[in-house]
Amino acid sequence: MIKQHDIDISAGVVCVKGHIQFGLFCFFYLQLPMEQLVSCGKSPGGAKCLEEFKYYFNKEGELRHMDTNEPFVFNYYKNEPERNHKRYQVLGHMITQYVYELLEKECELQKVHIPLDAQSNEPQSCFFMSKEALTNPLSLIILLQDYGVVRAGQWGQKTIIHHGLDQGTQIPFIKIAKKEYGGIIVLNPNDNFLEMKVEEPEMTLIKKESSLSTENDQDTAMCNKQLIPKRCCSTAEEHTIYVWDHFISKSLAKKVAFITHGYGGLTFVDLLMRRKEVMSKVFAVAFIDSKHNTQHQVGDNAEVQDWIRKHCKSWVLSSKALDRPTGSVLRLDCPRVSAGTENHELAPFCSLQPIFRFLSRSSEPKTNAVNSRTRMVTRSSVRNKNPIE
Repeated sequence: MIKQHDIDISAGVVCVKGHIQFGLFCFFYLQLPMEQLVSCGKSPGGAKCLEEFKYYFNKEGELRHMDTNEPFVFNYYKNEPERNHKRYQVLGHMITQYVYELLEKECELQKVHIPLDAQSNEPQSCFFMSKEALTNPLSLIILLQDYGVVRAGQWGQKTIIHHGLDQGTQIPFIKIAKKEYGGIIVLNPNDNFLEMKVEEPEMTLIKKESSLSTENDQDTAMCNKQLIPKRCCSTAEEHTIYVWDHFISKSLAKKVAFITHGYGGLTFVDLLMRRKEVMSKVFAVAFIDSKHNTQHQVGDNAEVQDWIRKHCKSWVLSSKALDRPTGSVLRLDCPRVSAGTENHELAPFCSLQPIFRFLSRSSEPKTNAVNSRTRMVTRSSVRNKNPIE
């Protein structure tokens, strides 16, 4: 365990003498007092950290500076790109924690740590789900985002910073899914490693606090960075398969739908190829500017090709009006329509409404002869009319 006296705070750099350090501990001092930055790294309170960083989200969900009310400025320090980048990284970590708080407090989701059989000192990943996600007899919606720095609850971190929470987080999707379909699971496919920095004893930094300099950059490099993979979650594919095997496949929901973005689409197709039961439990998949490649991932598997054509729909970047057909590059792929934008990170927000219309239509019986039990039951349909037995 790291103790307070084991930590050197010098020249805006935190390194641990002969120990391992976690999270934000080795970032430059940017705008926060270092002791507060360290406390955020232990058990971050997103809103509190943002306040100390002099930023907050206003009523419209926009990130603003507390003193100037201006949007975030990347080039805060003139002609110091590395320093500005570190500042941006710290802000990104704070936003991740802030969104985690919103998922639990505003969306009333539960954080689930995995793997379930982890030892007490073993690094774990996590995901979020609604209280009744596994027991609700209605439908279950799964959100699976792109790769990169985005964590659970985020479609695009840059979009959150420059456009707002509604545009960049998954919260609008979560609220609709909870209201209309009952269950929601928010995956966390990019939480794959525990970042560790170990300082060799002869590299200990014993300097007084001072402003950032080139010398400090060299000192920081002395902290050897190590990435420790989280068991069962070292890749997006591994994380998704684990949550499927231990949670989604065991849920009582007869109808499961995936909404994927970017690499999340590729990850879903990987799951589809590895778990045959996906085709019987999942009724619809919405791909948003997806990185999946049906020809490469599915090959000549005619059964899976046919399933993708019938159950999936892809919203692609396009200058065409929202939801207008754009044509499929490959005949074996699913129908493609416009996302109403040419911005990758804004695509989920822009296509939200047509995606939920697609899920609603996909849940309806294909013919009048189909038994009504196969129809996806939503909360609103139960309120508006008596269900057909």
